[in-house]
Formats: sequence, C-alpha cells, structure tokens
Amino acid sequence: MNAKARILYSELLSAADLAALSEAPGVAVLLETLKRTAYGHDLDSLKDREPTKEALTHALKSRLAATYQSILQTATNPARRIILQLYRRQELNNLKAVLRGLAVGSGPGSDGGLWNRVNKLLFPYGPGTVLPAERMIESGSVGAAVELLRGTGYYEVLISALKRYNTEQSLFPLEVALDLHYWRRLWQETLNLQGLDQSQAMRIIGSVLDMTNLMWAIRYRVYQQLSEEELINYTLPFGYRVRDQDIRSVAAGADIAAVVARLYPAVQDAAALLADPRRGLPLLEAELKRHVIRQCEAAFVGNPFHVGVPLAYLVLHDFEIQDLVLFLEAKDSGLAAESYVPFVLRAPVVAG
Repeated sequence: MNAKARILYSELLSAADLAALSEAPGVAVLLETLKRTAYGHDLDSLKDREPTKEALTHALKSRLAATYQSILQTATNPARRIILQLYRRQELNNLKAVLRGLAVGSGPGSDGGLWNRVNKLLFPYGPGTVLPAERMIESGSVGAAVELLRGTGYYEVLISALKRYNTEQSLFPLEVALDLHYWRRLWQETLNLQGLDQSQAMRIIGSVLDMTNLMWAIRYRVYQQLSEEELINYTLPFGYRVRDQDIRSVAAGADIAAVVARLYPAVQDAAALLADPRRGLPLLEAELKRHVIRQCEAAFVGNPFHVGVPLAYLVLHDFEIQDLVLFLEAKDSGLAAESYVPFVLRAPVVAG
C-alpha cells in the first residue's frame, strides 16, 4: 500500500507542469500539455478529438477514483477502513448533488433530462457506491429518494432531518446532518488507529477537518447570520488544532481575523482577506488548503510505513484535480491569469 502510494505520489504534477498549464492560451493547448503528464493515458481514452469540458472533468475525476480503488486493493484493516471513509466523501457529494437536483428539478415521468443533468455532475465513484442515484432521481421527490436509501448508513441521518426539510423546503438541514455524520465517522476511524498510524492520520485528516469546520463556522456567521447556538450545533466540537473553544469563539462574535491569525500564523494579513468576504473567504480557504498540503508533504519524510502516506497522497491528488478543473474552467471562460492564479493550490505558478 505504502509503496504504491509513493509511486503515485511521484506522478503528481510538478511546479513546472502547473506553470505550463497555467500559461496555456486555451483548452486545446491545456489538453495537449496535460497529455504529456501522467494524465495522458486517461485523456487518450476520450473518444472525441475535441472533448467537452464535462468529458474532460469526468476523465480527471476518473483518475482520482482509479487511484482510490488501486490503493484500497492493497490496504488491510484498519488502514482500509479509514481510506474507504475518506473516499466516501466523494459519495457524499454525489448524494448532495442528487438531492439538489430533486429539490429544483422535475417530478416522476419526466423525459430523463433531470437525470442527464445530474449525472454529469456526479463523481465516478465506481461499483462500491450504495447510492441508487438514477432511481432516486426518477422517484421524483426528496422524501421518496430518502426511502430508497433504507438499509444504508445515510438513511437514519436523513430521515431524522426530513421533517425539518418538509417544513422549511430547504436542503440545509439535510446537508448539515450528512456533513456532520460523515466527519464524525472519519474522525472515529482516525481514533481507532494506534501508534504512528494514528498520529500521522490525525495530522492529515485532522488538518482537513480543521479547515472544513472553521470555514463552516465563518460562513455560517458571515453569510447566514446564524445564532450562536445554531452555529455551535452545526459544527464539530473536536478537531486537531482547531478546538471546540475556537469554534465557540467565532460563534460568540470574536474577531474572526484574530482567530484565524492565532490558529494559522502562516496566513498573511487575515484581516485584509476578511475585509471583503465575497472575495476574501475563497482566498482564505485556499490558504488553509495550502496548510493542509504542507501537512501532507511532511508525511513523506521519515518513517515510510504508516497510513499517513496513502492518506496524504489521496488528499494531494484531490487538490491537484481541483487545480486542473480550475485551469479548465479558466481557459474555457477566457479568464485572465491574475483572476485565477491566487486560487491555485498545489504550487505557485507564474501569472502570465
């Protein structure tokens, strides 16, 4: 497992690769540049000579799915359990996409257009998924779709939040319940490990959890103006470096920039970032992701035999896919480099 993760780690894009992709003048050149990397085989399998943006995105995400499956094939418990739970984050995102499609789409007996639209958004999770996604869409309602999940780990979580959804006609309580359930399970799998495996997994998983939890708290307060009690209820009371008291400070109205500066000293001028939340919060999130990347890179130094190695690689690969999708969207839209380069995660690239 660790040897396979290290081989795959060596195939991640270099800073020079990312610079070349950033400087590509359009999607066609971006594609040709990417074909000269480890992604070449995945892209060569595309049937169309000029594939759509959706087809390219699907091919990139298929590579991530394949690497998860490859590592899982060689993993044994308890490492396999935590890697599988990390992977379920993609399935969770698929479930949210299905529920969102149902909340805004057409009902039973439609022409299949809704399923086609939703299917384009789904991560190619593979045969291990428990989601009957197409049947859920065809059911025509959120309530009927939830019933199709009976017997899975999602059913009890959703059924307990369904009453509030029916009252408010908002997916917010369903999505919050799913998110909290997911992260509690992932953290528990981390705690189930022992020794070096646990400490290394805590650094990787804990750093991602910290970032996620803190960004939830900030967004809930800035955008949704949730009450202190609601904000606490909709976040996690544990973490690696971000603790319950930190989240409670945000909920109670503490200066967010001061909290961020204390928890993440490497973030430069948090106050300036947060002065304009619309632009500043995505930039802050990018900074926190770069902090996670540094934690992942550290897992490859020293003792090579621990579960932190595959976990770190998989998180890094996920971030790399995010960068590639960002490049693809930027080139397709004709954006100037200065508008997207600040959001590139895996390495600094030249804005040119």
